[in-house]
Order: sequence, then structure tokens, then C-alpha cells
Amino acid sequence: MGFCRKPFFLLLFLIVSFANLEPFPFAESATDYTTLVYKGCSKETFTDPSGVYSQSLSALFGSLVSQSTKTKFFKATSGSGQTSITGLFQCRGDLSNSDCYNCVSRLPVLSDKLCGKTIAARVQLLGCYMLYEVSGFVQISGMQLLYKTCGATNVAGSGFEERRDTAFSVLENGVVSGHGFYTTSYQSVYVLGQCEGDIGDSDCGECVKNAVQRAQVECGSSISGQVFLHKCFVSFSYYRNGVPGRSSSSAASTSPSSSSSSSGQNTGKTAAIILGGAAGVGFLVICLLFARSLMKKHDDY
Repeated sequence: MGFCRKPFFLLLFLIVSFANLEPFPFAESATDYTTLVYKGCSKETFTDPSGVYSQSLSALFGSLVSQSTKTKFFKATSGSGQTSITGLFQCRGDLSNSDCYNCVSRLPVLSDKLCGKTIAARVQLLGCYMLYEVSGFVQISGMQLLYKTCGATNVAGSGFEERRDTAFSVLENGVVSGHGFYTTSYQSVYVLGQCEGDIGDSDCGECVKNAVQRAQVECGSSISGQVFLHKCFVSFSYYRNGVPGRSSSSAASTSPSSSSSSSGQNTGKTAAIILGGAAGVGFLVICLLFARSLMKKHDDY
């Protein structure tokens, strides 16, 4: 029986160890949402001998940044008359409030650094963007292409484009029912779409449809792509080994993939606990059988 006394502590250690096992990392590390995607700067700068434009712009930036702690979209105007400046920010729908603030708070400095004192500017990061326009700036169509990028690697064969287009089709409907933001995945293709917060569901659906068509034509069989129109954007990525779970730090209830990721992590933890319990019970059974064997030998003597 001395053998079983010693393994008792080993048994306890094994049970505790297995029960605290972390599941395999279903969630990929969060993409750096503060990475610069593109900038758009007007060629025309404003003359500001009295500093009135600078004051209005500074006040606008301050208002936008302060609002980013509690909302993902905000539009405001600073100043009055011909010196007024209108601007807005928007965060990606799956960012938390703290991540949204962290993203937006970088934009005023970046805007000044990248564009200077232009009459209009737009700076897009992976997780958010900000734009402003001085009063009287010529408006552009919401469908105008601002920026696109396509992955350098192509996916040859395997029905990739058909799967991507199916995912896009779901996205076009989902972004309407999701009121401006939607993500989904279909057979290893992950897609995301978002519209500017001040446009209606119908216009949003039309904008995303246009963005999707551009992505299909201009990116072809590229493994990934992003298309930014003035009022919306879409992105897609193909994962040969299946779409990884979204990091919990960047997931939100508005993202279908976030719920599946959370479920996967909980399942993994449950499996680890079950595995630990099974291992402990199994070892205990072996120990009892060994004790029984010793007792039987003792009786035989």
C-alpha cells in the first residue's frame, strides 16, 4: 500500500494540472487595428493668418476623440460660417470602446503629420478612420473608390472564387440586417463589411454591393483584399486551414464569428477539464486494482 500513498500526491498533481490546461489557441492574435491603411489629403491648403481654422480643427478633433470612448461613430461641426469644419470618426464594429478610443486618439496627430493643413483629409487605420472637410469643400459620391489593395498570392483552382462569392452574397444581406456592420465566414473565407454610420440600410446595402463587385473584378483570385469606397468598405481573407477564431479582445456581440470563437474556447476548456478528470479517475482505478492485488497476495500467504 506504500506505493499508493506516494502516487496519491502525483495523482493530485495530475488532476490539478490537467484541469488547468488551456485549450489549443483557437483564437489568432488580434490584428493591429492601429496600422495605417491609407491617407487621402486634399491638394489645397487653407491660409490661416488669424489661426481661426487651426482652432476650429483642434476643437473638432478634441470633440471626436472624447466621443470615441462611448460610441463607434460620431459626426460634428466646429466653428461657424465659412470657417466651419465638419468631421467624423468611425470605428470598426467589432472593436471595444477602449480599443476604439485607442484607435481614434491617434488620428489627429497622424492627420496633421500626413496631410498638414489641407482643407480636407481622411486617414484610415485598420480599426478606425477620421475625416474632416472645411466648409465649401466639393462633395464626392458615396460610391467613389478611395483605396483598394489585393493580396499578392493567388488561390488557384479549388473553387475559391465561388466560395468567396457565396460569402460575399451573405455579407450583402447581412450588412443590411446588421444595420451597417457584418462579418461572416464560409468554407475558409472570412468577409467583413461596414458602412458609414450616417447612411440608411438601403444605401448601405447598395454601397457594399458596389464594393463587393469591385473586389471581385479587381482582386480576382487574390487570397485577400480590401476595397474602400467613400461610404463603405469590404474586406475578405482566405485561410487554407480554416478561418481562425477571433481574438476575444477584438470581438463583439455584433460579430457572428465572435460568438463561435467564444463557444470554441469554452468547449476547449471543458474538454481539458474532462480529460484531466478522466486521467485522474483512470490512475485512481489502477491504484485501487494494484492495492487489491497486494491484498490478495497477502491473503494467499
